[in-house]
Amino acid sequence: MTERTNLIGLSPAEMKAALIEAGVETKSVSMRVKQLWNWIYVHGARDFASMTNLAKDFRALLEAKFTLARPEIVTEQISNDGTRKWLLRSGGQEYEAVYIPESDRGTLCVSSQVGCTLNCRFCHTGTQKMVRNLTPSEILGQLFVARDSLGDWPSTAPGRKVTNVVMMGMGEPLYNFDNVKAALAIVMDGDGLALSKRRVTLSTAGVVPMIKRAGDEIGSSLAISLHAVRDEIRDVIVPINKKYPLKELIQACRDYPGASNARRITFEYVMLKGVNDSLADARALVKLIAGIPAKINLIPFNPWPGAPYECSDWEQIEKFAEVVNRAGYASPVRTPRGRDIMAACGQLKSDSVKLKAKDRIAEMEASRLAQMPG
Repeated sequence: MTERTNLIGLSPAEMKAALIEAGVETKSVSMRVKQLWNWIYVHGARDFASMTNLAKDFRALLEAKFTLARPEIVTEQISNDGTRKWLLRSGGQEYEAVYIPESDRGTLCVSSQVGCTLNCRFCHTGTQKMVRNLTPSEILGQLFVARDSLGDWPSTAPGRKVTNVVMMGMGEPLYNFDNVKAALAIVMDGDGLALSKRRVTLSTAGVVPMIKRAGDEIGSSLAISLHAVRDEIRDVIVPINKKYPLKELIQACRDYPGASNARRITFEYVMLKGVNDSLADARALVKLIAGIPAKINLIPFNPWPGAPYECSDWEQIEKFAEVVNRAGYASPVRTPRGRDIMAACGQLKSDSVKLKAKDRIAEMEASRLAQMPG
């Protein structure tokens, strides 16, 4: 049996070409694409049978040739603070997505790769070897899974639970540029998933040659995983700095298309005890980004098994934040969310790497037996 094509993740032009190849008449294909686009991205249709305004013979053709497959949900965990983490599987590999509910927004943290090549020393994902890039359908599939689980369709309805998307999950988005670009175009399409550009943030550890291109071709908000203000420190904790040092990275930020006081660049700064958290570091940070429309997210280090660092003392984080605030920068200290389910910043890593399948089955069986009465 011929493998069916997933319509999720195809651009309008790609969907049009796929329909024509499947036998749809050229004169009606543009209308069909608009109908499918609305069903898939506005209403979150999970099957073709639910598309009741389409003719039965057309639905039968769609069923034979195409699919609307989401990633398989391996596990869904809900933290004590309401954070949700999904371990997803497709193409034989696993990756994670995290939903963080807040009083004024709901943010979905999306992965772009299975594993990561960057090996940032404070990041759990960095201990997982790079496996492959995620496709547009797999990137978008994370949003579909979240909206399915949260009952968050249609995408145009008021009071949506997923209001923001951040490309801050597993992987480096700018090393999967074309697929991330294709997926985010649909996320930011007013006739599709309908999130505005200012509600979509792409985070990079500093792939300098791709930053301007991201601004020109994607146009989302930008976040930089900075974490150090001196090359000798950043070379160790964010090794890509050896290739693209701070001077080049900061210049790329200054040149980022569309950066303004209304669309500030976010600098992420994980607080590592005795490594990057001195008041001298705080003053150097302010000097480093001077003149860039920016805000600074101070992130208490989230521990994971075998981590080589400790979180800065809370008193030191507050002193660091005070220096930054006095310089006129918003510097919220990010409240750790989802730590109890390893869903906090820097903690994501596929369970497929941590546990072999047979071990996971044995663990689940042990847990089931433990819950049995008597």
